[in-house]
Amino acid sequence: MQPAAAQREQPIPASTSHPKGLYLLFATEMWERFSYYGMRAVLVLFLTKAMLMDKAFASKFYGGYTSLIYLTPLIGGFIADRYWGNRRSILTGGALMALGQFTLFAAASNYGAEATHPLSHQLLYLGLGLMILGNGFFKPNISSMVGSLYSATDKRKDAAYTIFYMGINLGSFFGNTVTSLVGDTGRSEDFRWAFLACGIAMVLGTVFFQWGKTRYLHTPTGEQVGETPVNSGGIKGVFALLPVLLAVMIGILWLDSAKFATIAPLLGIAVVVIAFMIFSDKSLSGADIQGILVIFIVSFFVVFFWAAFEQAPASLTFFADEQMDRHLFGYELPASLFQNLNGFFVVAGAPVMALIWTALGRRGAEPPSPVKMAMGLALLALGYLVMCFGVHDVQPGMKVSMFFLVALYFFHSIGELCLSPIGLSLVNKLAPVKFSSLLMAVWFLANAAANYLAGYMSSLYPDPKSTKPAPVLLGYHIENLYDFFLVFVVSAAVAAVILFAISGKLAKMMDARNHAPAAA
Repeated sequence: MQPAAAQREQPIPASTSHPKGLYLLFATEMWERFSYYGMRAVLVLFLTKAMLMDKAFASKFYGGYTSLIYLTPLIGGFIADRYWGNRRSILTGGALMALGQFTLFAAASNYGAEATHPLSHQLLYLGLGLMILGNGFFKPNISSMVGSLYSATDKRKDAAYTIFYMGINLGSFFGNTVTSLVGDTGRSEDFRWAFLACGIAMVLGTVFFQWGKTRYLHTPTGEQVGETPVNSGGIKGVFALLPVLLAVMIGILWLDSAKFATIAPLLGIAVVVIAFMIFSDKSLSGADIQGILVIFIVSFFVVFFWAAFEQAPASLTFFADEQMDRHLFGYELPASLFQNLNGFFVVAGAPVMALIWTALGRRGAEPPSPVKMAMGLALLALGYLVMCFGVHDVQPGMKVSMFFLVALYFFHSIGELCLSPIGLSLVNKLAPVKFSSLLMAVWFLANAAANYLAGYMSSLYPDPKSTKPAPVLLGYHIENLYDFFLVFVVSAAVAAVILFAISGKLAKMMDARNHAPAAA
């Protein structure tokens, strides 16, 4: 029955419709992103206002957490490829993340003076550890399943990933809205309601995936997508390993926050290990290797994008909280609510971008993926350039119009649409089948490095109340907000120019991979 159903759903190559499985993954990811981005919107404020951390420490702590969030997909991708399959991994990850959010709810229930109590900090680390581990199983597997719904040569993949990405940002929009309104109220005790809402959202996403996975997740030929690999062993052993992995994640986060750098070396080791695991496989053809090299190269440039983009929940939220006029129609908007602009602009822009890529593809004029990604970096630089104009010559205590932050989020959101969904699609198209989840994890490894760097960069945010010397980055003194935002203008612009320059070579390497037989 299933193959026949799949045959009825399979669109003809020229169709712009998509399989129903895409919308199941869309909804599942939407609820998961509600959970993650809703928590992210208030986390730094919770750390500084309820857990009583200073800004620099909270920024680095946040960077360490989000870095591990994107590092653990290396583990989850490997386990899915070899033992569990996508479906089991997604369900396990969803359950762990829901438990993590409820643990953060418990931690946030000890607020104010009680925030210094050891139990509050222990619950904080446990909750974040569960989130880190759960994300490792969830994130790479749901992303790789999108491409599995289509044939290898289907030109709708970029549009499919853009639609999928709209689900991510729809979840972000609603998550940010709800948690900002119920959590960022100026009362420390209200942060817990934000985490509770995020936990409920994660439960909904996991249950929805369980309900629809067999009905809708299959290839164009009717084969089930994401099942447990044939002849896989050690399924029970991996379950037994979960407490050990959780303890390791919590330990790494604690060590890194205690100013003993552990995450940065781990990132370097991860790059070496994953490269060895892939390139030592003798079954890879020359075309396969070229495609994998493209994934590694563009992932390097992605670091520059996300390191600047991920200032949103940290330094840009500090800016909105302290130096921006947030009054609208007599009401002062929560500082965390401005992160919502990203989700709003992406949700509004994703269908437009999907139509643009599809229309250009039909005319044979669609730019190669590396060019699209370079455009994303250029738009990112433009957003920070607008901020430089807004804060130039602004004195401490002066309030800046919210227009500049709104404009920044607009350019960043369109840039994100040019880079992130295109990158996800690129990885799926170029990755050999046996390394699909692991190479998707490489993409998230770049995000891990970027988030760690973002936390460090946010710690350089110039605090006008501080009596410490001005932060210094590679000999560059950051005396004020203009100096701070200019760093991101220059780094993103230089990365964009270099990626534009080598995009022709990368496109040729991609063509060689796409026109070669796929590795088993």
